[in-house]
Amino acid sequence: MSLYALLAAAPSPGAAGSLDEAAERAGNAAGWVEENWSTWLNTGLRILLIAAIAIVLRYLIRRALTNLIDRMNRSAQAVEGTALGGLLVNAERRRQRSEAIGSVLRSVTSFLILGTAALMILGAFQINLAPLLASAGVAGVALGFGARNLVTDFLSGVFMILEDQYGVGDSIDAGVASGEVIEVGLRVTKLRGDNGEIWYVRNGEVKRIGNLSQGWSTAGVDVTVRPVEDLDLVRKAIAEAGETMTKEEPWSERLWGPVEVLGLDAVLLDSMTVRVTAKTMPGKSLGVERELRWRVKQALDAAGIRMIGVVPAQPDAATADPTASMAAPSAYASATSPQSLAATPIAPPNLSK
Repeated sequence: MSLYALLAAAPSPGAAGSLDEAAERAGNAAGWVEENWSTWLNTGLRILLIAAIAIVLRYLIRRALTNLIDRMNRSAQAVEGTALGGLLVNAERRRQRSEAIGSVLRSVTSFLILGTAALMILGAFQINLAPLLASAGVAGVALGFGARNLVTDFLSGVFMILEDQYGVGDSIDAGVASGEVIEVGLRVTKLRGDNGEIWYVRNGEVKRIGNLSQGWSTAGVDVTVRPVEDLDLVRKAIAEAGETMTKEEPWSERLWGPVEVLGLDAVLLDSMTVRVTAKTMPGKSLGVERELRWRVKQALDAAGIRMIGVVPAQPDAATADPTASMAAPSAYASATSPQSLAATPIAPPNLSK
């Protein structure tokens, strides 16, 4: 070995101090790690356990909600094939309603489970959560005041869907707009008006809803005849027309009850009105009324009963004054009348003399 190598390998007093300090630091670090490794392991295992439980719980709850919604859709499709189901159940409406409810429930479940897991993980790191929770509360209050219309629309939409106030295909009167529902959302409901226009109605603005497609409707027809007609014959003709209508397609499905003659609704000097009603499918009352008027008119004509309408009274031509439409004579028509003389221009004087 050379002298240079021996000198390089020989430890110097400063190098010995550095080695001792490094050894001491390594020993302190090893001791600190040995003292805290159990805490680290415990914290890591707690974090992994919290994350695993949150993920599994979220998966199980979301899958249960999805299965529940699929079961609801299958039950709706099963009822749809029946006669009553075809009248009362709208598969598209049930599907959209169940999907909207499922989406809301899944979102709320994910928010609650993941939010709770995040707070528990932060607590495992010995982080003080009081300032964080206080800041979140203040931010939530500020957001609630700033976006109160959005929150109102969202909550109103959730309750409208949960309570099944209306659905796709229903004809509703929402106060601010009316028409057929083509889409139900959590914030906005789309309506198609009578002229084809599309209305976007915010759910928070709806104060009342009149659903014309739930339950049943009433078709009402007023039959006005002369006061000299036999009421028994009128009732018999209308009843026969209604009975024939209830036995023919498609009116036998649209009529949910017999055609009833309620009786006289008004009696005047020149007419009397008979009220006829029938219970129909939702939204089919106008078509039933038109067909019922057609059949009642044919039945009354066949029975020789004359229908009349409200006609304004006309003056009698024999007693009418022929000069009623003539204007009064003018005072200027006579050349000798004071008005004509006063309006005659004065002749100019003769200046030739």
